[in-house]
Amino acid sequence: MEENQPQEMKRALGLLDGTMLVAGSMIGSGIFIVSADIARNVGSAGWLILVWVLTGLITLTAALSYGELSGIFPKAGGQYVYLREAYGKLVAFLYGWGLFAIIQTGTIAAVGVAFAKFTAYVFPIFGEENILFQILELKVSAAQILGILSIVFLTWLNSRGVKNGKFIQTFLTIIKILSLVGLIVAGLIFAFDGDVWNANWANAWQAGRWTQDPQAFVTVAGMAVFAGVVSAMVGSLFSSDAWNNVTFIAGEMKNPARNIGLSLFFGTLIVTVAYVLMNLMYVATLPMNEIASAQNDRVAVASALKIFGSEGALIIAVMIMISTFGCNNGLILSGARVYYTMAKDGLFFKKAGELNQFEVPSWGLWIQCIWASALCLSGKYGDLLDYVVMAVLVFYILTIAGIFILRKKRPDLKRTYKAFGYPVLPALYILTATTICIGLLVYKTTYTWPGLLIILLGIPIYYIMNRSKS
Repeated sequence: MEENQPQEMKRALGLLDGTMLVAGSMIGSGIFIVSADIARNVGSAGWLILVWVLTGLITLTAALSYGELSGIFPKAGGQYVYLREAYGKLVAFLYGWGLFAIIQTGTIAAVGVAFAKFTAYVFPIFGEENILFQILELKVSAAQILGILSIVFLTWLNSRGVKNGKFIQTFLTIIKILSLVGLIVAGLIFAFDGDVWNANWANAWQAGRWTQDPQAFVTVAGMAVFAGVVSAMVGSLFSSDAWNNVTFIAGEMKNPARNIGLSLFFGTLIVTVAYVLMNLMYVATLPMNEIASAQNDRVAVASALKIFGSEGALIIAVMIMISTFGCNNGLILSGARVYYTMAKDGLFFKKAGELNQFEVPSWGLWIQCIWASALCLSGKYGDLLDYVVMAVLVFYILTIAGIFILRKKRPDLKRTYKAFGYPVLPALYILTATTICIGLLVYKTTYTWPGLLIILLGIPIYYIMNRSKS
């Protein structure tokens, strides 16, 4: 390592920056879209809102539990470090492997192309149908190229120092939160339809599902209700994911033992409230059958057309452009910090463990950029994201179970903050998330086994790496 190379990251992020990173990483394009699929799976307004409330409570409980771990280990790498300390290097590596293979990079790719898709509303030249060139069976569209360019630009920006990334993140997150508030207020006050609202709540707890062709409501009961809720939560959980990214940048947070936990709480609370209110706005402006059958699942566009008229689609497109761009900035900024810590442990490319002259792990940023860009071109990143729903939940369960393990194994550790409601709430989270995982295994096999196989593929890679080091 060169003598003039920075040895440590610069602590330049405060509580506001951390909170905006949590909220900004969570709010992407999901809240504008996934309620259509949720409505199709659960059928009625009460169940739709319950799915979002349950998702919010699960997320808040997990975030509050992570606060204890962030206080004990205020280091770069966050969740990777927590898993390493509780279970050892193999489990931590499997998490880091999954993060690089698809969880973080696949999300970056999907959000990048979502940014391009909605940019095409404003500038049609960037549409998916505009095929720029073809190599054998691979067709490359203008949307894919714009998605890649946005990823490259944000990677370059973040490679120039953490202050650049934090400014973009804080500014864009404040803009999109204010935009969401504006849309919610406009829908609930100026476009509130009493007849639609009353009709939606008349049979609020009649469980069922909406078929699309032909459109009809089918009543369900018993285990079919559970299957519908579990299926619906695939979308809401992913829309509420990435809150843990703030733990990755603990090495650059001022007073991380305090500010990481508070950032997790405030950020997840803001997003949870916003998501529930957004869905109440949908229910106030659209009949349930229109929510379930929204064109291309764009529920927010359908509501905005009711609120703003013909300009509604353009307004939502601009909101999603801002939202996805800011979301990707947070994902790109934080992901490389995990690879940095893995490299320090000898479990990733050695260069990823070095800082550039701006005190950031630029090599990790650029290799993340390259792989995310490749996923943009593959056209399969959306499928892969669906596959890791359960894998993400499994690592959340393991991390929160790590609180119990570390309290027993290392009671001497200084705990500046203890998990809220311990042991009841962390145990309740583990029970709830495990129940959802079992439901996914039974009712959504397409979304589970491939994701587990991707993660388990890391086991031989781990042992090959250790053998080569020996």
